[in-house]
Amino acid sequence: MSKVDAAATGRAGYDGVAGFLQRMLRFREFTLIVMIILVGLLLEWQTGRFLSSANINAILMGFSASAIMMVGMTAALVSGGFDLSVGSVFAMGGVTTAVALRGGLPIWLAVLVGVGAGALAGLTNGLLITKAGINPFITTLGMMSIARGVGLAITEGSPIASLPQDFFVLGQGKTLGVANLILIALFVVFVGDVLMRRSALFRNIYYVGGNPDAARLSGINVDRITIGVYALSGLLAALAGVLSVSRFTVADPGSGTGEELRLIAACIIGGASLKGGKGTVLGGLLGLIFVGFINNGMVLLRVPVYWQNLAMGIILLLAVGFDTFSQRFQARPTRRKA
Repeated sequence: MSKVDAAATGRAGYDGVAGFLQRMLRFREFTLIVMIILVGLLLEWQTGRFLSSANINAILMGFSASAIMMVGMTAALVSGGFDLSVGSVFAMGGVTTAVALRGGLPIWLAVLVGVGAGALAGLTNGLLITKAGINPFITTLGMMSIARGVGLAITEGSPIASLPQDFFVLGQGKTLGVANLILIALFVVFVGDVLMRRSALFRNIYYVGGNPDAARLSGINVDRITIGVYALSGLLAALAGVLSVSRFTVADPGSGTGEELRLIAACIIGGASLKGGKGTVLGGLLGLIFVGFINNGMVLLRVPVYWQNLAMGIILLLAVGFDTFSQRFQARPTRRKA
């Protein structure tokens, strides 16, 4: 088993107390499940309605679009980069779809226009990072402004409403009693998790993120993998934006602001690393649920919005700090029994 596989799956062997702590750090998903249960019980005790079916449904509807974007962000982090443009691409995808619908295009074609715009933005990110050698931070930061600017320019800053009623089935309809938005999000997360764990092509993302030079020497087309990862991230962000417009019936060019930081925090809490080569879609989903529980709990406890933003910033810093700590701790040599 390669070092990349061991880091990704947590199957390396360790002895003693340090080894136990290292195994716990690797099994982040189990730890997160325990934390989510504890936070849920604490919030139910404090609010008396956190675990009600209405509130749980509201939470699921609230982070379904984020879960779709999380899959792309997880892939970007595993590849050794990150995508700061997802929030803006989310808004641009919804706005371009709304403009296409208002222009008379069929629903399926308008959705393709919106999703295609997101994929194009992601493809541009990937090309600039690989072919022009621009840092992912600068590239996606620039695309964040460009995508937001495109949305504001074509709408002149005003939300777009009065869309076809049939379009709202995607975000408001139900299948077998479950909201379509939740079903689509679960499908995307499931497929993303299976591909990242089982597909040889997607496993290459871990090798690229773990050691790009070694991946290149082993015959992996690092540039192609990186470009594909960013194109996927843009596509999924735009898809989430389209579904959000269908749910709320309005395309807002200012939507998705700050979403990129929430997603990065969730993915890192779920086990992804800013240094690349680590992370799972399931871990990202659990991190998103944890962050969603905290946000919803603050709303139920009537915490002012500015305190909520402060709390999210602290969670992000703690997540990055924990990631740095775990990287250093796992890098320490472990004494084995004779």
